Amino acid sequence: MIQFGMRVHDICPKGSVSEVLDEVQKLKIRYIHLAMNKSFSDVDTTVGHYNAGLGDFIASELEKRSLHVSILGCYINPAHPDEATRLREVQRFIEHLKYAKRIGADMVGTETGRADPKMRVVPETYTEENYARVLDSFKRIRDAAEKLGVMVGVEGVYNHTLHTPERMRRFLDDIDSVNFDVIFDAVNLVTPELAKDPEGQNALMRKAFQLYGDRITTLHLKDCVFEGAEQKYRHPGEGIFCYEELMRQVSMWKPYIIGTLENSSPERYAEDCAYLERQYERYAVREEAGKR
Repeated sequence: MIQFGMRVHDICPKGSVSEVLDEVQKLKIRYIHLAMNKSFSDVDTTVGHYNAGLGDFIASELEKRSLHVSILGCYINPAHPDEATRLREVQRFIEHLKYAKRIGADMVGTETGRADPKMRVVPETYTEENYARVLDSFKRIRDAAEKLGVMVGVEGVYNHTLHTPERMRRFLDDIDSVNFDVIFDAVNLVTPELAKDPEGQNALMRKAFQLYGDRITTLHLKDCVFEGAEQKYRHPGEGIFCYEELMRQVSMWKPYIIGTLENSSPERYAEDCAYLERQYERYAVREEAGKR
């Protein structure tokens, strides 16, 4: 089965810590993806403001409501071509590692960016030069994560630096750290060319699990359509994504994994979860654990 959760900034607008978490509690969910800069208006979580008291305050507010942060979102651009800006982004991520340790988050998560200051899709993103830049960013993060004992979640996207399963596998080998795991967003790996190719999508899912399934520890769940080369997000079941192989692989290898819904809403959350549960039940492999 999949244990569902939701991004806090999809639930309600910015507000005080207590106001926002009260709104989350109304949904009766446990697992959340929390990006503090997108949700909290009464505390400053930019670089330099972390302190143990602030971390403990946020932790206690979460605990009161039985909320668990599966992903502490700190989505930076580790591929930023300006060195000073890139290193500031890295420092912001490192500070979030301290928050994660204090509030008991499973990981701090990010995507891997593009080689453009405005995050535009550019061919330079797929070059060896940019890959080396991104690897340098994460090696700096790795040193801090290992010292603090905190996990880093890295998410591949079809038009970001880690854009294919093969590139993600290479990265995991190069970063060489048990403190790095994968946030698996299956929809974000689908290219425009695969929009009308469900078997191609299934093959992509199999390849990803074959190469780094052991490192996948949480899911992002949604759907999409393509308008030309541009990906537009949709509610589950309202786009082009074929859930067949994703659910098959999850059922075989990732029992009770947390799946965070993206681009959902409080009004649609239950319906979206129900659709995904039906897809899981339809495609799950029913074999006794340990005999696969």
